[in-house]
Amino acid sequence: MDGFEAIAASAVPLTGGYGGETYAVSAAGEDAVLKLYGRRPERAAVDISLMRLVRGLLPVPRVLDAMPEPAGDGAPPYVLYERLPGVNLETYLEGAGEDQRRKVGEQLGELLVRLNGMPFLTFGDFAGRELATVPFGVGGLEEFFASHAEAIGLSRAQRAGFEAVIDQAEELAETGVDRVCLVHSDFNPKNLLVDPSAARLTGLIDWEFAHAGSPYADLGNLLRFCTDPVLARAVLGVVRAGPELGDRLVERARAADLWALIDLASRPAANPVAAAANALVARIGDTGDLAGGRPELDVVH
Repeated sequence: MDGFEAIAASAVPLTGGYGGETYAVSAAGEDAVLKLYGRRPERAAVDISLMRLVRGLLPVPRVLDAMPEPAGDGAPPYVLYERLPGVNLETYLEGAGEDQRRKVGEQLGELLVRLNGMPFLTFGDFAGRELATVPFGVGGLEEFFASHAEAIGLSRAQRAGFEAVIDQAEELAETGVDRVCLVHSDFNPKNLLVDPSAARLTGLIDWEFAHAGSPYADLGNLLRFCTDPVLARAVLGVVRAGPELGDRLVERARAADLWALIDLASRPAANPVAAAANALVARIGDTGDLAGGRPELDVVH
Protein backbone atom coordinates (compact mmCIF):
# COMPACT_ATOMS: atom_id res chain seq x y z
CA MET A 1 0.00 0.00 0.00
CA ASP A 2 1.92 3.02 -1.31
CA GLY A 3 -0.09 5.58 0.65
CA PHE A 4 0.46 3.77 3.93
CA GLU A 5 4.20 3.50 3.29
CA ALA A 6 4.43 7.23 2.61
CA ILE A 7 2.63 8.01 5.86
CA ALA A 8 4.82 5.69 7.88
CA ALA A 9 8.02 7.13 6.38
CA SER A 10 7.26 10.58 7.81
CA ALA A 11 5.96 9.35 11.17
CA VAL A 12 7.16 10.70 14.54
CA PRO A 13 6.69 8.35 17.54
CA LEU A 14 4.25 9.46 20.22
CA THR A 15 4.11 8.50 23.88
CA GLY A 16 1.06 6.68 25.20
CA GLY A 17 -0.66 3.54 23.98
CA TYR A 18 1.55 0.61 23.03
CA GLY A 19 5.19 1.69 22.92
CA GLY A 20 6.52 2.17 19.42
CA GLU A 21 3.13 1.72 17.73
CA THR A 22 1.66 5.24 17.72
CA TYR A 23 2.93 8.04 15.49
CA ALA A 24 2.20 11.66 14.62
CA VAL A 25 1.81 12.01 10.87
CA SER A 26 0.58 14.46 8.29
CA ALA A 27 -2.14 13.25 5.94
CA ALA A 28 -4.34 15.07 3.43
CA GLY A 29 -3.13 18.43 4.68
CA GLU A 30 -4.05 17.84 8.33
CA ASP A 31 -2.33 16.47 11.40
CA ALA A 32 -3.18 12.87 12.19
CA VAL A 33 -2.25 9.97 14.44
CA LEU A 34 -1.28 6.60 12.99
CA LYS A 35 -1.70 3.60 15.25
CA LEU A 36 -0.25 0.23 14.26
CA TYR A 37 -1.50 -3.03 15.75
CA GLY A 38 1.48 -5.34 15.50
CA ARG A 39 1.13 -6.68 19.03
CA ARG A 40 -2.66 -7.06 19.14
CA PRO A 41 -3.90 -7.11 15.54
CA GLU A 42 -7.38 -8.18 16.61
CA ARG A 43 -7.83 -4.92 18.50
CA ALA A 44 -7.88 -2.70 15.38
CA ALA A 45 -11.45 -3.64 14.44
CA VAL A 46 -12.57 -3.09 18.05
CA ASP A 47 -11.04 0.38 18.26
CA ILE A 48 -12.59 1.42 14.95
CA SER A 49 -16.05 0.38 16.15
CA LEU A 50 -15.57 2.06 19.53
CA MET A 51 -14.60 5.37 17.94
CA ARG A 52 -17.67 5.25 15.73
CA LEU A 53 -19.92 4.18 18.60
CA VAL A 54 -19.05 7.11 20.87
CA ARG A 55 -18.36 9.75 18.22
CA GLY A 56 -20.50 12.81 19.05
CA LEU A 57 -21.03 11.63 22.62
CA LEU A 58 -17.42 11.79 23.78
CA PRO A 59 -14.48 13.85 22.47
CA VAL A 60 -12.81 11.15 20.37
CA PRO A 61 -11.01 11.52 17.02
CA ARG A 62 -12.52 10.83 13.62
CA VAL A 63 -11.28 7.74 11.84
CA LEU A 64 -9.65 9.00 8.62
CA ASP A 65 -8.48 5.68 7.21
CA ALA A 66 -8.07 2.12 8.45
CA MET A 67 -6.93 -1.35 7.58
CA PRO A 68 -8.55 -3.53 10.28
CA GLU A 69 -7.00 -6.78 9.07
CA PRO A 70 -3.32 -7.68 8.43
CA ALA A 71 -2.21 -7.19 4.82
CA GLY A 72 -1.10 -10.11 2.71
CA ASP A 73 2.48 -8.84 2.76
CA GLY A 74 2.58 -9.04 6.56
CA ALA A 75 1.89 -5.35 7.23
CA PRO A 76 -0.01 -4.95 10.52
CA PRO A 77 -3.51 -3.51 10.80
CA TYR A 78 -3.60 0.24 11.32
CA VAL A 79 -6.00 3.07 12.06
CA LEU A 80 -5.41 6.67 11.03
CA TYR A 81 -7.17 9.21 13.28
CA GLU A 82 -7.43 12.95 13.21
CA ARG A 83 -5.14 14.57 15.76
CA LEU A 84 -7.26 16.35 18.34
CA PRO A 85 -6.34 19.85 19.54
CA GLY A 86 -5.22 20.62 23.06
CA VAL A 87 -2.44 19.84 25.51
CA ASN A 88 -2.04 16.93 27.89
CA LEU A 89 -4.28 17.39 30.93
CA GLU A 90 -1.66 16.02 33.33
CA THR A 91 0.71 18.82 32.34
CA TYR A 92 -2.02 21.46 32.34
CA LEU A 93 -3.16 20.67 35.89
CA GLU A 94 0.33 21.28 37.28
CA GLY A 95 -0.09 25.03 36.79
CA ALA A 96 -3.88 25.44 36.71
CA GLY A 97 -5.64 27.60 39.28
CA GLU A 98 -8.50 26.50 41.51
CA ASP A 99 -11.25 27.77 39.20
CA GLN A 100 -9.69 26.04 36.21
CA ARG A 101 -9.30 22.75 38.12
CA ARG A 102 -12.90 22.90 39.27
CA LYS A 103 -14.10 23.54 35.72
CA VAL A 104 -12.04 20.65 34.39
CA GLY A 105 -13.29 18.41 37.20
CA GLU A 106 -16.91 19.11 36.29
CA GLN A 107 -16.19 18.16 32.68
CA LEU A 108 -14.46 14.96 33.78
CA GLY A 109 -17.57 14.12 35.77
CA GLU A 110 -19.71 14.72 32.67
CA LEU A 111 -17.56 12.32 30.64
CA LEU A 112 -17.89 9.68 33.36
CA VAL A 113 -21.67 10.09 33.39
CA ARG A 114 -21.77 9.60 29.61
CA LEU A 115 -19.64 6.46 29.86
CA ASN A 116 -21.87 5.13 32.64
CA GLY A 117 -24.89 5.71 30.43
CA MET A 118 -23.63 3.46 27.61
CA PRO A 119 -24.94 0.03 28.69
CA PHE A 120 -23.84 -3.48 27.80
CA LEU A 121 -25.45 -6.75 28.76
CA THR A 122 -22.42 -8.62 30.13
CA PHE A 123 -18.96 -7.99 31.51
CA GLY A 124 -16.03 -8.76 29.24
CA ASP A 125 -13.46 -7.70 26.68
CA PHE A 126 -14.64 -6.56 23.27
CA ALA A 127 -14.15 -8.68 20.18
CA GLY A 128 -14.65 -7.84 16.52
CA ARG A 129 -16.49 -5.07 14.74
CA GLU A 130 -19.74 -5.96 16.53
CA LEU A 131 -18.14 -5.33 19.94
CA ALA A 132 -19.21 -8.72 21.24
CA THR A 133 -18.27 -9.19 24.89
CA VAL A 134 -15.97 -12.09 25.71
CA PRO A 135 -15.64 -13.20 29.38
CA PHE A 136 -12.40 -12.08 31.01
CA GLY A 137 -11.38 -15.63 31.83
CA VAL A 138 -10.27 -14.88 35.39
CA GLY A 139 -11.73 -15.91 38.73
CA GLY A 140 -12.58 -13.64 41.61
CA LEU A 141 -10.51 -10.74 42.91
CA GLU A 142 -8.87 -12.88 45.61
CA GLU A 143 -7.70 -15.40 43.00
CA PHE A 144 -6.52 -12.59 40.72
CA PHE A 145 -4.46 -11.08 43.53
CA ALA A 146 -2.96 -14.45 44.45
CA SER A 147 -1.73 -14.90 40.87
CA HIS A 148 0.03 -11.50 40.99
CA ALA A 149 1.20 -11.35 44.63
CA GLU A 150 4.67 -12.78 44.05
CA ALA A 151 5.43 -10.25 41.32
CA ILE A 152 4.19 -7.42 43.54
CA GLY A 153 6.53 -8.50 46.32
CA LEU A 154 4.56 -7.79 49.50
CA SER A 155 5.61 -8.91 52.94
CA ARG A 156 3.51 -11.55 54.68
CA ALA A 157 1.84 -8.89 56.83
CA GLN A 158 1.13 -6.64 53.85
CA ARG A 159 -0.35 -9.52 51.92
CA ALA A 160 -2.67 -10.37 54.82
CA GLY A 161 -3.70 -6.73 55.09
CA PHE A 162 -4.41 -6.51 51.37
CA GLU A 163 -6.45 -9.71 51.44
CA ALA A 164 -8.59 -8.16 54.20
CA VAL A 165 -9.17 -5.15 51.92
CA ILE A 166 -10.24 -7.52 49.13
CA ASP A 167 -12.94 -8.83 51.47
CA GLN A 168 -14.13 -5.24 51.97
CA ALA A 169 -14.12 -4.66 48.23
CA GLU A 170 -16.18 -7.75 47.53
CA GLU A 171 -18.77 -6.67 50.11
CA LEU A 172 -19.01 -3.29 48.42
CA ALA A 173 -19.41 -4.96 45.02
CA GLU A 174 -22.31 -7.04 46.30
CA THR A 175 -24.23 -3.95 47.47
CA GLY A 176 -23.42 -1.64 44.54
CA VAL A 177 -25.51 -1.07 41.42
CA ASP A 178 -25.88 -4.11 39.20
CA ARG A 179 -25.11 -2.49 35.86
CA VAL A 180 -22.58 -3.00 33.06
CA CYS A 181 -21.38 -0.06 31.00
CA LEU A 182 -18.63 1.09 28.66
CA VAL A 183 -15.34 1.44 30.57
CA HIS A 184 -12.42 3.35 29.08
CA SER A 185 -10.16 1.62 31.62
CA ASP A 186 -7.35 4.18 31.49
CA PHE A 187 -9.35 7.27 32.44
CA ASN A 188 -6.79 9.66 33.88
CA PRO A 189 -5.14 12.98 32.94
CA LYS A 190 -2.41 11.43 30.78
CA ASN A 191 -5.10 10.24 28.35
CA LEU A 192 -7.06 13.48 28.22
CA LEU A 193 -6.50 16.67 26.25
CA VAL A 194 -7.53 20.20 27.23
CA ASP A 195 -7.69 23.60 25.56
CA PRO A 196 -5.61 25.63 28.04
CA SER A 197 -7.11 28.97 27.04
CA ALA A 198 -10.64 27.86 27.91
CA ALA A 199 -10.01 24.99 30.40
CA ARG A 200 -12.14 22.87 28.07
CA LEU A 201 -11.58 19.15 27.55
CA THR A 202 -10.95 18.38 23.88
CA GLY A 203 -10.06 14.70 23.80
CA LEU A 204 -10.25 11.30 25.49
CA ILE A 205 -7.63 9.12 23.82
CA ASP A 206 -5.96 5.67 24.02
CA TRP A 207 -8.91 3.27 24.13
CA GLU A 208 -6.90 0.05 23.85
CA PHE A 209 -8.04 -1.25 27.26
CA ALA A 210 -11.72 -0.33 26.90
CA HIS A 211 -14.21 -3.04 27.85
CA ALA A 212 -17.69 -3.64 29.25
CA GLY A 213 -17.44 -3.43 33.01
CA SER A 214 -18.22 -1.70 36.29
CA PRO A 215 -19.65 1.85 36.34
CA TYR A 216 -17.25 2.56 39.22
CA ALA A 217 -14.07 1.50 37.42
CA ASP A 218 -13.22 4.68 35.50
CA LEU A 219 -13.90 6.86 38.55
CA GLY A 220 -11.56 4.62 40.55
CA ASN A 221 -8.88 4.99 37.88
CA LEU A 222 -9.21 8.78 37.96
CA LEU A 223 -9.04 8.92 41.77
CA ARG A 224 -6.19 6.38 42.07
CA PHE A 225 -3.39 8.95 42.38
CA CYS A 226 -5.51 12.09 42.74
CA THR A 227 -4.41 14.39 45.56
CA ASP A 228 -6.40 17.45 44.47
CA PRO A 229 -9.59 17.85 46.55
CA VAL A 230 -10.86 20.67 44.32
CA LEU A 231 -10.74 18.50 41.22
CA ALA A 232 -12.08 15.41 43.00
CA ARG A 233 -15.04 17.18 44.59
CA ALA A 234 -16.00 18.73 41.26
CA VAL A 235 -15.90 15.30 39.61
CA LEU A 236 -17.90 13.62 42.36
CA GLY A 237 -20.53 16.35 42.44
CA VAL A 238 -21.37 15.75 38.79
CA VAL A 239 -21.14 11.95 38.97
CA ARG A 240 -23.59 11.87 41.89
CA ALA A 241 -26.10 13.82 39.79
CA GLY A 242 -25.92 11.20 37.02
CA PRO A 243 -27.20 7.60 36.91
CA GLU A 244 -27.68 6.22 40.43
CA LEU A 245 -24.49 4.70 41.86
CA GLY A 246 -25.45 4.47 45.51
CA ASP A 247 -23.62 5.65 48.62
CA ARG A 248 -19.93 5.32 49.58
CA LEU A 249 -18.99 6.30 46.05
CA VAL A 250 -15.28 6.89 46.68
CA GLU A 251 -14.90 3.53 48.41
CA ARG A 252 -16.78 1.73 45.65
CA ALA A 253 -14.61 3.40 43.03
CA ARG A 254 -11.41 2.39 44.82
CA ALA A 255 -12.72 -1.14 45.24
CA ALA A 256 -13.49 -1.42 41.51
CA ASP A 257 -10.01 -0.10 40.70
CA LEU A 258 -8.26 -2.89 42.62
CA TRP A 259 -8.22 -5.15 39.54
CA ALA A 260 -6.29 -2.64 37.46
CA LEU A 261 -4.16 -1.57 40.41
CA ILE A 262 -3.02 -5.14 41.13
CA ASP A 263 -2.17 -5.72 37.48
CA LEU A 264 -0.22 -2.46 37.24
CA ALA A 265 1.63 -3.05 40.54
CA SER A 266 2.93 -6.41 39.28
CA ARG A 267 4.72 -4.85 36.29
CA PRO A 268 8.43 -3.92 36.25
CA ALA A 269 9.26 -1.05 38.61
CA ALA A 270 11.22 0.72 35.87
CA ASN A 271 7.85 2.08 34.77
CA PRO A 272 7.17 5.01 37.17
CA VAL A 273 3.39 4.48 37.08
CA ALA A 274 3.85 0.80 37.90
CA ALA A 275 6.22 1.75 40.73
CA ALA A 276 3.62 4.16 42.13
CA ALA A 277 0.96 1.46 41.92
CA ASN A 278 3.24 -0.99 43.70
CA ALA A 279 3.83 1.50 46.50
CA LEU A 280 0.08 2.11 46.81
CA VAL A 281 -0.66 -1.62 47.06
CA ALA A 282 1.96 -1.86 49.81
CA ARG A 283 0.34 1.04 51.71
CA ILE A 284 -3.09 -0.56 51.36
CA GLY A 285 -1.59 -3.74 52.80
CA ASP A 286 0.02 -1.79 55.65
CA THR A 287 -3.16 0.09 56.58
CA GLY A 288 -5.72 -2.62 55.80
CA ASP A 289 -7.86 0.12 54.27
CA LEU A 290 -8.99 0.88 50.71
CA ALA A 291 -7.68 4.44 50.96
CA GLY A 292 -4.16 3.20 51.71
CA GLY A 293 -3.26 6.46 53.40
CA ARG A 294 -4.49 8.57 50.50
CA PRO A 295 -5.93 11.97 51.47
CA GLU A 296 -9.65 12.35 51.98
CA LEU A 297 -11.02 13.69 48.70
CA ASP A 298 -14.66 14.25 49.61
CA VAL A 299 -16.52 14.70 52.87
CA VAL A 300 -19.51 12.76 51.56
CA HIS A 301 -18.89 9.05 50.93
